[in-house]
Amino acid sequence: MFRLEKVFQHDDSFFINYSIISKSLLIFLSVYIFSILESNSVFDLLNYDIYKNSKYYYLSIYFSLLYFVNSFVFKTNNKKYSEDHLYSFMNDILPLLITITICLLIFYIFKINFNIDINISYLLILILCNLYIHKKLMNCLYNNLIEQNIIQRNIMLVGSIECIKKILNEKKDNINIYKCCFVYIEYEKDLIKARQEIKIPIFTQNNDVRSILEYHALGQIWILEDKREKENKEKVNYYIKYVLKFSVDILILNLELKSKLNTKFLINKKYEYSNYEISKFYGVNLFIKILLDKIFSIFFLLLLSPIFILSMLFIYLEDGFPLFFTQDRTGWDGRRFKIFKLRSLKKEKFDKTIQVQAGDSRVLKIGRIIRRLSIDELPQFFNVLIGDMSIVGPRPHMVEHDIYYSSLFKSFLKRHKTSPGLTGWAQVNGLRGATPTPNLMKERMDHDLWYTNNWSIWLDLFIIIKTFYIIFRRPGR
Repeated sequence: MFRLEKVFQHDDSFFINYSIISKSLLIFLSVYIFSILESNSVFDLLNYDIYKNSKYYYLSIYFSLLYFVNSFVFKTNNKKYSEDHLYSFMNDILPLLITITICLLIFYIFKINFNIDINISYLLILILCNLYIHKKLMNCLYNNLIEQNIIQRNIMLVGSIECIKKILNEKKDNINIYKCCFVYIEYEKDLIKARQEIKIPIFTQNNDVRSILEYHALGQIWILEDKREKENKEKVNYYIKYVLKFSVDILILNLELKSKLNTKFLINKKYEYSNYEISKFYGVNLFIKILLDKIFSIFFLLLLSPIFILSMLFIYLEDGFPLFFTQDRTGWDGRRFKIFKLRSLKKEKFDKTIQVQAGDSRVLKIGRIIRRLSIDELPQFFNVLIGDMSIVGPRPHMVEHDIYYSSLFKSFLKRHKTSPGLTGWAQVNGLRGATPTPNLMKERMDHDLWYTNNWSIWLDLFIIIKTFYIIFRRPGR
């Protein structure tokens, strides 16, 4: 999984920015092609000298760059992608007019020779036509991403039966998928009646919400607030308290019909919402993190492949097959995945559920070396490639440990607001290896929560560099 659904999880900012970048490139290509075809045939399109010697050479550079900058400067605050062509045209026309004006000023001030003739009009028409085609293609891409369930948001509705029915009966955005709902119901007969009225799975305070989040792969929880209901404040506070311990983004919807239509905080083009607790991992920054993960994982797999192969050979010579082992771990939003490791324990004494302690008699001779240098973790670069893990993030624990410690610490599951990592903030601060006591686990949890609340690309790069220092200067597990 590429985690694209998380890039788009919070809003459409990434898609809108991608659209602006692609439009700027399209404008450059439009001018480039026009500069060739003005006096030549299509067979000369790859002739760079014709383009460089044409009068459009500087125009193509200035025009595309200025359009790119102006599009970002004058883009609206609306973070929802609009498929409307007229809306898109109005957003394009202002950057275009400003770009044309600035280009003319640059040519005049720097006395760049440029003759304005009828062909310039043809060029502008070509650009407008290409922008129209681009909008068509972007709409197709956006709808395809929705149909492929890449950017859909799986949502749990939380609130009273009346509020949930109101939302379900509204016309909704295709991107929002209501997977299930949570209501507070005391009596079984009321639950049976609710299930007859609501056609999505209903869960109550008697269910394990952690399992629900994992099974339905939920990305957001919407707490429905209607101040016209009696005891509304107490209900909302109860719902917040109940779901706050989980890693999923939490939004509070105001179901009163007094919304400001010009606000960017609207759901279903009708209801205002507020972000109660939102993960920092989304949008452009997350896309950069994912891209760096892929690049680093491929680089390290190629660089360390001799060590990887040699370690597998020694494991085989000492204790035969298998060379690897897999184990269920908890990932983003509590979704389970199989983690890969080189086997470092004797196979006759192998037990996945027991953490390795210092001086553990189960460890192979070669296992002590590969564990000390973290070579046994190298197969997890494959987990990074397929999207289950990241280079940097909270270390994934066994599912049994997550269940146990989440009952001890209220905020434990908030560690899952991002992909688990090969290394993390806790590991570079002395909390690497086994966590045999609850106090050690709490200390690790606090470091992981600090990371999720303060994450940046620069913090990831710092952690990667510090990890190498720790491995080679202070090894040991």
